[in-house]
Amino acid sequence: MRDDWLVGDRRAEAAERIYSAATDLIVRDGLDGFDMAALQAAVHCSRATIYRHVGGKAQIREAVLLRQAERIIATVRSAVVGLSGAERTVTAVVVALERIRADPIGQTLLSAMRKGELTWIGRSAVPPALAAELTGIDDDDPQAAQWIVRVVLALLFWPVEDPAAEREMLQRFLIQRP
Repeated sequence: MRDDWLVGDRRAEAAERIYSAATDLIVRDGLDGFDMAALQAAVHCSRATIYRHVGGKAQIREAVLLRQAERIIATVRSAVVGLSGAERTVTAVVVALERIRADPIGQTLLSAMRKGELTWIGRSAVPPALAAELTGIDDDDPQAAQWIVRVVLALLFWPVEDPAAEREMLQRFLIQRP
């Protein structure tokens, strides 16, 4: 990476500018409507420059989703610091739901999932791994992590109107009592 005495790391700045424009386009047009020609116009550069800095359409979409997910995950991590057990699990799920629902990319992702465009998410090992980490579930219980992912997805698709009632449902039915 080349540092420029005037602007710093030009490659990182270019990638950030491309990702920012791609995020705006994905929010506006959806994941399937994301178009490389529109991105070229938005960032005022050639397709070759975009490919050189951030890759192709699939890599850009994945990177945009990952960048937004990292922000949500950071918020959840902060919310569960010092918590354990049932309170950590419920708090992680509630905060994740709040952040996904409030995030423009989260809304785009939900729309794509409703259309059946993101079926890979159910087969990916990433959501259960994050669920295990954020809720404090034992790594030796992959079914519990899968269950939490499915609960989150179900609540995203079919939200409970009252946040307090949603939390109460999570406390009652998500947490296994001895």
